[in-house]
Amino acid sequence: MQSQTVRSHGAPTAPAMREAARAFLAQAPQAQLPFDDDTRRWLEYRPRPRPGVCFTALDPAARKAAHRLLATALQPHAYAQAMAIIALEEVLDREEGWERERHSNDYWAVVYGDPAHDDRWTWRLEGHHLSVTMTLDGDTVAPSPIFLGANPHAVRYAGRTVLSPLATEERLARELLDAMGPSARTEAIVADRPPADIYSGQAPAADPSPGPTGVAAARLNRTARALLDQLVALYTARVPDDVAPPVDAGGLSFAWEGSTLPGHGHYYRITASDLLIEYDNIQNDANHAHTVLRRPRSDFGGSADPLRAHRMEHH
Repeated sequence: MQSQTVRSHGAPTAPAMREAARAFLAQAPQAQLPFDDDTRRWLEYRPRPRPGVCFTALDPAARKAAHRLLATALQPHAYAQAMAIIALEEVLDREEGWERERHSNDYWAVVYGDPAHDDRWTWRLEGHHLSVTMTLDGDTVAPSPIFLGANPHAVRYAGRTVLSPLATEERLARELLDAMGPSARTEAIVADRPPADIYSGQAPAADPSPGPTGVAAARLNRTARALLDQLVALYTARVPDDVAPPVDAGGLSFAWEGSTLPGHGHYYRITASDLLIEYDNIQNDANHAHTVLRRPRSDFGGSADPLRAHRMEHH
């Protein structure tokens, strides 16, 4: 009988990931690369060649094993967002007249190292508008970067939204802007025009402060501060509670660039100590969204190996 990997609510994430990765590699051994491979620190959300094995090369059991591995990293709501993003590839292909041959199986999985024997190992599942990387050292998980995008951002019929997997990420930010007083709002809006894309882009090392910090959380009224906390939690709660990145509330800030009118290009970022959240909806007449959760010092396990330092200190 085929091995089943089921992660119960509240169960430790690292062992579940290790079991799911072992089950996936049993189905797709060609997805394994050395831990020190040059592509381990990698983020690519455009349609490009990428390391690992493509879903098109996998049989149904192996594809299901890859999905089960992804599900260990994402809470149910974030997993649903990821599945909707994958499905949107077919919608986008139709919108583009089938010319670019996009398809929902053009997603790739890769495991760096040996989850059966190594303390330190990494896995990633990635494709157009989706990139989830988890780096482990024993039972410590570094849960970033996590990129979720959507093109189209919203599918509508008769003026009503049919599907929009990242709608809450935009709605909460607009509610936050609306809840600020005039002075805080002026501080928050740092540019009249948005950037061409999120500032961190495909960089393996993200700039922790890609621009003006905007308004500090301490400057917000009670309602706006509560909304900012909800917005941060929306991103950090993409992953299970036991691996969610901590947030230094003392250094928390919010910045907005571009138009504040719905349907026009806009961007926001949230920064704190070892935290960078970015959102943009600029391309395709502001119907093409990108979001990313990054930890500039700790992405991919960190350049100075903070995972091992943390483990030695606390475990």
